[in-house]
Amino acid sequence: IVNKSELKAKAEGELVETKEAKEAVMLELEQLSNYDAELHQSCDFVLKNFDIRQTARDEEIEALKQAKAILSGAKFEEFLQAS
Repeated sequence: IVNKSELKAKAEGELVETKEAKEAVMLELEQLSNYDAELHQSCDFVLKNFDIRQTARDEEIEALKQAKAILSGAKFEEFLQAS
């Protein structure tokens, strides 16, 4: 009987440890799920606005080229006709 009581106490201890480990894993899974949702939302924003951002960058580069040409002494009208 003593041996069975010891085995039962040991099994109950393992059960408590296992339940605590399960709770920790479930909490981590929930945090990972939330992080995944945040990343998904961020990626969707980047993909949705990629073309707009790319166009804006191209326009900015073109404007910088025009400013550089003006500052270098080139005539602005000639630069517009060459483009």
